[in-house]
Amino acid sequence: MRFKLLCSLFLSTLSTFFAAKAQDASLEYYLPDNFTYEANIPVPSAVLGFEVGEWHANHTQVVQYFSEIAASSPRASLIRYGSSYEKRPLIMLAVSSPENIENLESIKTQRAALRNSNTVPGNMPVVMYMGHSVHGNEPSGVNASLLSAYHFTAAIELEEDLENMVLLIDPAINPDGINRFASWVNSHKSYHQSGDRNNRELNETWPGGRTNHYWFDLNRDWLPVQHPESRGRIASLQEWLPNIVLDFHEMGTNNTFFFQPGIPSRNNPLTPEKNFELTDKIAQYHARYLDEIGSLYYTRESFDDYYYGKGSTYPDIQGAIGILFEQASSRGHLQENAFGEISFPFTIKNQFTTALSSFEAARDMRQELNQYMVDFYQESRQAYNEDDDKAYIFGAEEDYGRTYHFADILLQHDIRLYSLEEDVNLNGVPFKSGKSFIVPLDQPQYRLIKSMFETRTSFTDSLFYDVSTWNMPMAFNLESMALSSRILNLAKVEDVSEGLSFKEGKVLGAEGAYSYAFEWTEYYAPKALYQLMDKGYRLRVAHKPFQNQLGQVFSRGTILVEKGNTDSTDAAFFDDLNKVARNTGITIHALSTGYTSGINLGSPSIDVLEKPDIAVMVGDGVGSSDAGEIWHLFDQRLDIPVTLIPADRISSADLNRYNVIVLPSGNYGTVDKNGVGKLNSWVTNGGTLIARGSAMNWLTRQDLASFQFQSREDSANSVQKNYADLSNEQGAKVTGGAIFKAKLDTTHPVGYGYTTGEIHVFKTGNQFLKPANNPYANPLIYTENPLASGYVHPDNLEMIKNNGVIQVSSRGSGRIVGFVDNPNFRAFWFGTNKLFLNAVFLGQTISGASAR
Repeated sequence: MRFKLLCSLFLSTLSTFFAAKAQDASLEYYLPDNFTYEANIPVPSAVLGFEVGEWHANHTQVVQYFSEIAASSPRASLIRYGSSYEKRPLIMLAVSSPENIENLESIKTQRAALRNSNTVPGNMPVVMYMGHSVHGNEPSGVNASLLSAYHFTAAIELEEDLENMVLLIDPAINPDGINRFASWVNSHKSYHQSGDRNNRELNETWPGGRTNHYWFDLNRDWLPVQHPESRGRIASLQEWLPNIVLDFHEMGTNNTFFFQPGIPSRNNPLTPEKNFELTDKIAQYHARYLDEIGSLYYTRESFDDYYYGKGSTYPDIQGAIGILFEQASSRGHLQENAFGEISFPFTIKNQFTTALSSFEAARDMRQELNQYMVDFYQESRQAYNEDDDKAYIFGAEEDYGRTYHFADILLQHDIRLYSLEEDVNLNGVPFKSGKSFIVPLDQPQYRLIKSMFETRTSFTDSLFYDVSTWNMPMAFNLESMALSSRILNLAKVEDVSEGLSFKEGKVLGAEGAYSYAFEWTEYYAPKALYQLMDKGYRLRVAHKPFQNQLGQVFSRGTILVEKGNTDSTDAAFFDDLNKVARNTGITIHALSTGYTSGINLGSPSIDVLEKPDIAVMVGDGVGSSDAGEIWHLFDQRLDIPVTLIPADRISSADLNRYNVIVLPSGNYGTVDKNGVGKLNSWVTNGGTLIARGSAMNWLTRQDLASFQFQSREDSANSVQKNYADLSNEQGAKVTGGAIFKAKLDTTHPVGYGYTTGEIHVFKTGNQFLKPANNPYANPLIYTENPLASGYVHPDNLEMIKNNGVIQVSSRGSGRIVGFVDNPNFRAFWFGTNKLFLNAVFLGQTISGASAR
């Protein structure tokens, strides 16, 4: 009875602590004891108009408060490092001693030398970056940053400590998502709070506030750096080389608090063991601080440090220590949970508390952390000396665009890079001048480069929090090769490490030609096609090769451009061709006659193309990341307008406005029978429908297509298994992200623009598409030995072999193109974008006889 009473009292106390009401929160609730504060530094409520945790601060309010701090404190300097898509400023507050604040540029210069030093100057400050709320609907981080800005600039007792420290407080890594979420919860907040999980405040609408403007998870973009939020942040971190990087997150409401280390067996083998030792040492500070306030926490049972594209793992390949914090989320201001209730102020307090513990750890371990960074790069040099590979070369003879964009990623990470300025042939593979680059491995970023070029199929663990591989040449569909010598001494090269400009295209020939043609191989050929269509010119696609009078061969997919019925003069037409060529990097060729070899330019094997009017389905039931990747591709890369239609509007929308409709992966439960009927009529009348992932299953269930899938049956016949193994066994069978080899039919319109039938695709999930009975309906299938890099369960590997990746179905005069795997994965899988765009632009030309 006594034991039950004690447990009851403990849970009651814990519940009360978790549920500290927002209206009861005060600055004293958060701040540590035994500190006094400068009176001239404004407290958050003086600027916000409310106490931290009472409301969700929006991004404008956060920027305003940080600006006030910078204006009030000699310890602080406001740094703007970019703008989000929605034009919100990306900022961080540098906090240190007044003397250091006056000499920030000098400190950055000193720190840059750590990558090439043997020793650490005794007065070298330790630098800690504090990154808050990369996921916009994980708001305890951004709101805790307000407390950190105040405490570290106003606490008098910290003056001496800050002489040897620089804090970089980034309050809002994802301003657009943060603003979206703050608006939602504040708009639905009651002054008399309810923690009922059914409360509208706690159930934000699609797509939610987690992601950025284009619905991307920015915590997967630290390595690909495809978004302005990431590019600005990475550029800053490469300048500062912080010793510790804090990454403040939230997780499910029924959890407690997690801090690293994560699961030891899932660490990336390129990360030194010393990194994990230091992470564990820092963890003891967090434990002590959380013990003092009575918070529950755990380590080592969740999350991992494998993929270098995350905020807590990217630092580990930079000689720094990345620390992930995961706080159980209130999602709004108050929510019921397994412990009773969890309040917004409580979540903020935990995050701020670990900022305090991290500060103490950084202060105490300053020299050890600086020495570790020096040792990290020294050991990298030693690893290079022992490595048979001395450089990598990569390129695409037919396409500068993809090559350029991979080169640009490398430069974002302070990697030295050279452009090849003369043709070379290596082991029978041609690398062309101006279209190839060389990455020497003899440089500080040796380990990061290895991670971007390596293929790995053997692992110590079969579970991954994220992807298991990210080989960049495969992602970009580029030729690449490891070199055993520095080749820089053998071939003419140009150092482009200080920056690289996209090369303009050109028109070869004069105005007034019979016709003009450009190959479909360049990455931005679809952009050029659309721009010329938008000007009213007639665009046609050749389904067979031809040869001009100069002997140049134009392959399948070549685009022919004529003035058509426009009123343009020859001069105006030629001027437009030049503008488009310059803008997109393509080469346009003037053709003097239609009497070409192979086929003539009036051949029935050349189809007139209709300008695509594109609708992308969005809304409840649709995968927001899949939809966002498609939206981003059109809006940012190709400058093509698209309409984002909520799926539940299909039944009322005029679908005849569009000739291409894209269904991202999703369940489409909001589409009623009337909507299905309208979609059926639209396809039957000639529309091109593109479906991705589970949208293919939905189409099949609605009898709009006939895709057939293979289910995996559990081959294990055991009567009994250990319950403790259940989670790991199930997780091991999930294909979290691996690269597979596939065979492409380059004579099929879906395969136009590719010069070889060998291609790599990125696969997540366990969707297995049976090949169609019509062999012409399978333009892309996995090979017999498909695994190229990454982890896949042996059972799944058998299911993948020789199965379908892309399949074409027909309905009336329309076409349905299904993609099992994501050709637009995270905006950096450039190598398969063209497959998707071929379906958009050329799907209208696919023969019905070739479809399922």
